[in-house]
Amino acid sequence: MSQLFSSLKLGGLTLENRIIIAPMCQYSAEHGRATSWHRIHLGQLALSGAGLLIAEATAVEPDGRITPQDLGLYDDACEEALGQVVKDIRQWSKMPLGIQLAHAGRKASTDVPWRGGKNLTPEQGGWLTSAPSAVPFSDSDTTPVALTEARIAEIKQAFVDTAIRADRLGFNLVEIHAAHGYLLHQFLSPLSNKRTDDWGGSLENRMRLVLEIYQEVRRVFPRHKAVGVRISATDWAQGGWDIEQSVALSKALDALGCDYIHVSSGGLSTEQQIKVGANYQVPFATAIKQAVEMPVIAVGLITDAEQAESILQQHEADAVALARAMLWDPHWPWHAAAKLGAQVQGPKQYWRSEPHGVKGIFKS
Repeated sequence: MSQLFSSLKLGGLTLENRIIIAPMCQYSAEHGRATSWHRIHLGQLALSGAGLLIAEATAVEPDGRITPQDLGLYDDACEEALGQVVKDIRQWSKMPLGIQLAHAGRKASTDVPWRGGKNLTPEQGGWLTSAPSAVPFSDSDTTPVALTEARIAEIKQAFVDTAIRADRLGFNLVEIHAAHGYLLHQFLSPLSNKRTDDWGGSLENRMRLVLEIYQEVRRVFPRHKAVGVRISATDWAQGGWDIEQSVALSKALDALGCDYIHVSSGGLSTEQQIKVGANYQVPFATAIKQAVEMPVIAVGLITDAEQAESILQQHEADAVALARAMLWDPHWPWHAAAKLGAQVQGPKQYWRSEPHGVKGIFKS
């Protein structure tokens, strides 16, 4: 029996297999509203046979967008636009859908990647960013405003309000984005959090916002649905957030009943030195798995079926997440099932696509 194609429970949510489609920013929204691109993009991935599809980082307030083209779920217009996309997907796919809730903090107000991704000033269509401390991401960026207690409270409420909207739209899962150098990660890392109040300094203080947002989102998101957290296990930079602190955060989340932890890395510092290679982030997931009871999702240059299966067989993680590999091959789960002798969900309209010698991979 393939471990990759065995079921997995994330709290009250059961996945048919352990292939997760990780959130991938598309920078194709209009004023935070989903467009026809999201219908096409998410629609094709919802037909892939994966166990779970998590929609891209979705801003909880306009100033939390990475770019002016980021997806949002912070007002009625955003909710209506994304609701139409979800409705169309649900007509043709029963794959569980998740959404990643995010605030970019000091990494907000940038241009789209294919135009260089540089910081945008208000005169260029951007806005003044905010962060735990008045420390810019790079020397060329505008210095962010340090968040006041009142603004921290507003952002916490924005995560709660957005989670309520996500539930109304029928999402099965919410993932709180505390990775890749965005706002919640900025609070965690001593490289970006220079505060001397109750939100900074000690590890306990730096973890406070992530833990409080998790608790508040869990309070309003139904128990039969899942709430998890994505973290960067290390900043890959001296004096920054590291695996030991990540284990401590994961244990604290586990004690609060978190449904899963999704383990990535990097994104906070321009000084990061990342050693990239196949499975390069899996050891971080394994270290956390050894310390917690909740399921652990591994991600990072996992590109073929045998590789993914080995990670699970060796108990290095409980599930694997793919991003770029899914863009390159939107039918990756089909091909993995063919290699591993398993079955997946597939649209009836495509059942005839099985090549000669590969029969019976689609569940009827």
